Amino acid sequence: MLDDLRCACDAPGCDRALGDDQLLVRMVTAAGERRAYECACGAVTVTVVR
Repeated sequence: MLDDLRCACDAPGCDRALGDDQLLVRMVTAAGERRAYECACGAVTVTVVR
């Protein structure tokens, strides 16, 4: 299910798709999963999935 979600950079004017090659950190807890991605534009996007 998590892999079916589209992750995109949320920096103003960017919206590039983010994938495993940009994944910096992945953390899984009982509360869900957090992933931090670094975009080519230099912005870092954090996703939270419960």
